[in-house]
Amino acid sequence: MRAIVLAGGKGTRLRPFTTSFPKPLVPIGDVPVLEILLRQLKAHGVRHVTVLTGHLAYLIEGYFNDGTAWGLSIDYIREREPLGTAGPLRQLAGAITDDFFVLNGDLLTDLDFGALMRHHRDSGAVATVSTFARTEKIELGVLHVGPTGDVEGYEEKPTLKFDVSMGVYAMSPAALERIPPKYYDMPTLIVDLLAAGQRVASYRHDGRWLDIGRGDDYDEANRLFAENPDIFLPRPEAPARTPDRPRRRSSRTAAPRRSR
Repeated sequence: MRAIVLAGGKGTRLRPFTTSFPKPLVPIGDVPVLEILLRQLKAHGVRHVTVLTGHLAYLIEGYFNDGTAWGLSIDYIREREPLGTAGPLRQLAGAITDDFFVLNGDLLTDLDFGALMRHHRDSGAVATVSTFARTEKIELGVLHVGPTGDVEGYEEKPTLKFDVSMGVYAMSPAALERIPPKYYDMPTLIVDLLAAGQRVASYRHDGRWLDIGRGDDYDEANRLFAENPDIFLPRPEAPARTPDRPRRRSSRTAAPRRSR
């Protein structure tokens, strides 16, 4: 399987930290968030990753190189000018012939990528959006105003629940053909697919998901990772065991081992 990672943003919400440091290399504990994602993708069967870079691209490219250290084949598409979150994908139209992942390079999750891809393929949709139930506290009084302008209800600091996009997608190659050669974002692609009568599925994730571009989420990501990094980091693959060679019998009596 193949994944495309969006890693070209400037990380404006984390400034001034990201002024001289690309957001995908921001550490969770002592591991860059993009490295965590790559290790997860590898554990779920991804072997080829294309990283779309822009801001401070050379630092990302220098850190991950060709991906050999992670058992992956990594290549890069560097933006010369901002093209949005979907615009750079146009360059891959015709080059990808199987379903693939697209994901932001600045999120922390325990999503089962393999289950997402199976759901996508079973659905027959051209794209599948991973969703997460997000609860937001509104720190204001919310009015319900009727068509005449009269107040019909009042809620003081309500808590609202939304299904939000996680920034993780499973897509079919046909989706790439819909991307125009201009600045273009992923939400616009989803809306345009729907307008064209294409089916877009969703996949609900009930585990953990954090957008580290948000200060509160970044703090929470570091707390969770410090408590139990195994939630996010797959266990390293065990090396292949070399079969024991049969021992030759000897007529000699083995010398007793010295106790230490």
